[in-house]
Amino acid sequence: MHHPLLRSILACCCLFILALPVRAFDTSARAGYVVDQGSGTVLMAKNADEPLPPASMSKLMTLYVAFEALRDGRLSLDERLPVSTHAMSYRGSTMFLDTTDKVTVEDLLRGIIVISGNDACAVIAEALSPDGTEAGFARFMTKRARQMGMENSTFTNSNGWPQAGHLMSVRDLAILAERIIVDFPEFYPLFAETEFEFDGRAPQNTRNRNPLLRLGIGADGLKTGHTQAAGYGLVSSVKQGNRRVIFVLAGLDSIAQRAEEAEAIVNWSFRNFVEKTIAKKDYPIARASVWMGREPTVTLVPAEDKTAMLPALAANDLQGEVRYIGPIRAPIEKGQQLGELVIAPEGLSEIRLPLVADRDIPRGGFLIRLGTAAQYLVTRFSDAHQGAM
Repeated sequence: MHHPLLRSILACCCLFILALPVRAFDTSARAGYVVDQGSGTVLMAKNADEPLPPASMSKLMTLYVAFEALRDGRLSLDERLPVSTHAMSYRGSTMFLDTTDKVTVEDLLRGIIVISGNDACAVIAEALSPDGTEAGFARFMTKRARQMGMENSTFTNSNGWPQAGHLMSVRDLAILAERIIVDFPEFYPLFAETEFEFDGRAPQNTRNRNPLLRLGIGADGLKTGHTQAAGYGLVSSVKQGNRRVIFVLAGLDSIAQRAEEAEAIVNWSFRNFVEKTIAKKDYPIARASVWMGREPTVTLVPAEDKTAMLPALAANDLQGEVRYIGPIRAPIEKGQQLGELVIAPEGLSEIRLPLVADRDIPRGGFLIRLGTAAQYLVTRFSDAHQGAM
C-alpha cells in the first residue's frame, strides 16, 4: 500500500528526439574536460575530478588572487615589488629576476601570463601572503579555491613547481578559467599576448607557449604547463562567433601532441555541436495531480528559457522525462518548484530543468477535503483487503 502523497509519478514529455548520438572526443590526455561556456554543457569529461600535478597551469590561481587584489585596491599596476632571495632561487621558466630588482605589478603579470615566470609568481605571492611567505600564500589559495567551488585543488606553492600535494583537477582548472574570463574582462586580454620582452634579459624566453594563439581560430588564452610528473597540459579558451569553449588537457606526452590535440578539440567542439532551445519559459510541459486542492491538477512549466548544446546532426526532437512526487499537496503557489525536466542526450551530460507551478492552487473547501479524505479511506480499505487475500 502506498500513501497518495508518497506515490512516485514519472511523466514522459517528448520535446525532441536525437537521431544520432555524438561521438565523444577520444583524447590521449590522462585527463580532459571541455565545456561550452554559454550553455554550461559539458561536451567531454575524462578523469575530470582526479587531482593531478597541474604544473604551470596552477599559475592561473595566483593570477586570479592578484586580479582580486588589483580590483580591491590592495595592489596597483604601477606598484613596484621587491624580489626576495627565495623568489630569485626559482629555476625553469623565469624572468631572470634578482634581489636588486623592483618590478612593476604589470610586468610581473605579463611575466607570469606570457612567459610563465616562476620567480614572478613568488614575488606576487610574497606580496599578498597573509604571513609574507609563499607557503602562506599557497594555503590562502587553497582556501579561496574551495570558496570558488574547486573541490579538488590543493596548492603548496604559487607556480606549480613540482612539490608533493600540489594538485588540481581539470574540472577545477576549467572553473578557474571561466572565473577569470567573467570576473576580470579588463585583464583577460593579457592572455592573448604572444610575446613579452622584459628588460632584454631573457631573449630565449619571450614567446607565449600556447599553441593556439597564432592559428587564427579564436583562441585568446589561457595557460600551458609542463613538468616531468605532470606531462604537457593546456588550459584554453576559444571564441568563434557568439560561442566560447573552455577546455583543459593534462598529461600529454609532448609539445607536438599537445598542439595537435588542442586544435582537434577546437574543431570538434565547434563543428559537432549547435545551440538549441530545449524549453521556453511558462510553456506547459506536464500536468500533476493535486491533493486537497480547489483544482484537481496543476500545470508544470519551466521557470526560464533553457538552451543547451546538442549534436549538430540531431533531428528536431529530443526525448525528456518529467519527474515529480505526487499528488502534490495544496496549497500551491505560482512559481513554486514542483518537479524537474530531465533530458539525457546520448554521449552528453544529463540536463535538469526545474519545473514550477503555473498558477496558485489554494486548498479546497470543506466538501472537497471531505471527498478527498473519503477517497483515501476507500483506497486504504481496498489495499488492505487485497493484502489480506
